[in-house]
Amino acid sequence: MVFWIGAGLIFLSAATTHAAAPADESRVFRAGAVRADITPELGMMIVGGFSPTPAKQIHDELSVRTLVLDDGRQRIAFVVCDSLGLPREVCDEAKRMTQQLTGLDPAHVLISATHTHSGAFAGAETSLGFPPGEGPPTVPLAPYQRFLVKRIADSVQRAINQLEPARIGWGSGREPGQVFNRRWFVGDEAQRRNPFGGVDTVRMNPPAGSASLLKPAGPTDPEIPFIAVQDKSGRPIALLAVYSLHYVGGIPHGVVSADYYGLFAERLAQLVGVDRGPSPPFVGMMANGTSGDINNINFREKRGSLPPFGQMEKVAAIIAAEVYRAYQVVTYQDWVPLDARYEELSVGSRRPTPEMIQRARDLLEGRKPWPGWHPNEKVYAARVLFRAKAPESVALPLQAFRIGDVAIMSIPAEPFAEIGLDLKARSPFPRALTIGLANGYWGYLPSEAQHPLGGYETWVGTNRLEIAAATKITSTLLRLVKDMHHD
Repeated sequence: MVFWIGAGLIFLSAATTHAAAPADESRVFRAGAVRADITPELGMMIVGGFSPTPAKQIHDELSVRTLVLDDGRQRIAFVVCDSLGLPREVCDEAKRMTQQLTGLDPAHVLISATHTHSGAFAGAETSLGFPPGEGPPTVPLAPYQRFLVKRIADSVQRAINQLEPARIGWGSGREPGQVFNRRWFVGDEAQRRNPFGGVDTVRMNPPAGSASLLKPAGPTDPEIPFIAVQDKSGRPIALLAVYSLHYVGGIPHGVVSADYYGLFAERLAQLVGVDRGPSPPFVGMMANGTSGDINNINFREKRGSLPPFGQMEKVAAIIAAEVYRAYQVVTYQDWVPLDARYEELSVGSRRPTPEMIQRARDLLEGRKPWPGWHPNEKVYAARVLFRAKAPESVALPLQAFRIGDVAIMSIPAEPFAEIGLDLKARSPFPRALTIGLANGYWGYLPSEAQHPLGGYETWVGTNRLEIAAATKITSTLLRLVKDMHHD
């Protein structure tokens, strides 16, 4: 007995000593970042409105921007694509190919869309006319989908190839002047009609400056949190920022553009002073936060006109300047722990009522037209009938990451700002942020409190998940984050 105990202690001591050496060596933090072109060919359909239009001109290139971090034990990747939204089948195939090329665990890769409304359609060709991810998928993937998959996988592989010893820091700016809640309580009942024959309590995007405006229906989140990495000499490698602001627009029909997301990256590189400098080049990244009910319109006053692209240039310059201000005082660390958690959450699908279905059939078959009630009645009648055939539930891919004292959570939808604020307030980490439109797209995600108010974002066909979905998603993400915090 004494022999075996002694041998066990000797073995344990040896094993502990053996493990300690690589543990010290593993405390080398590395980072790599790249930008790749995903601009579509002219003639491809631009999506973002109810009527897709073919691309006739390119104002600025669309990009996939990738940041890979490695703490010697864990490796994680953040991928941001200039796209309205990426269907899950595209994200899953890109992760599968990434794993095949690099060995990186798919659960350690976050792929998100910026939500530019002036990009190519990332869904199947048979889904045109539906929001991204809503129509039927195609197997094999459509040509542009295959192109995206390959570019995403290549970008992660390239970023891994460029991994170098690095330091990491984080900070945040604040820009309240560019974010406004777009859901309003409005006195005029005619402004609150919905395409299902009813009247809502709130209106999305009411006429700016209208005397009927009462008050916004929710908060905004003006914070611009970011992660920054540089090499050991101080050369900037990349910066990943998140802002809870929808696309800005002001882009002519038929023109491809990354909107303010792409211009932010360019402007930030100029401010940092590495837009045409070192190799590999600095990569600026702007991901979409919780902007499902937020846009760039101050509805209290009428908006002046700007030339094409003027508004997105203005917004990009303002937020880049604010991020650069905060960036200059970042404190960097030579090593921080990384972690990643992944879980699929089963959530019920949003289904239309029997009354909605009957009204949609009557409208589309011409039996009982309701002329002039709402301009998008027929559009939503088609969506109602499509949603009536939707599966009873869907599996949502949810992810949570740890970067030192920062928690990053992701949601495959367009979450309302109050959801992101709630996640930040309840996270155990000193800093927390949420990236929306990640790893798939399931429409808008209102909070449970917003659903009874109605409005565009809650309509069947715009909203695809059960009314309690936000509560279930929030609970799951907080559990994943708390698990990482305890570890």
